[in-house]
Amino acid sequence: MSDLANLAAVTGSLGSIGYGLAAIGPGVGIGIIFGNGTQALARQPEAAGLIRANQILGFAFCEALALIGIVMPFVFGQ
Repeated sequence: MSDLANLAAVTGSLGSIGYGLAAIGPGVGIGIIFGNGTQALARQPEAAGLIRANQILGFAFCEALALIGIVMPFVFGQ
């Protein structure tokens, strides 16, 4: 019964906790993008322009997910 009482005692914005958990995905995605981009640049330095352009595009898509995650609690909240 005390677990139920502790659960009911949670206060604050649960949307911010949800966003904190949702930010893990884009963070991992950005790490993968730049890690693989660095490997690709080491293997084929002559393709640096194309690789860098694809890195920036992938970064923008991952970052858009994080920004959407910030906005959604305000859109669907109260």
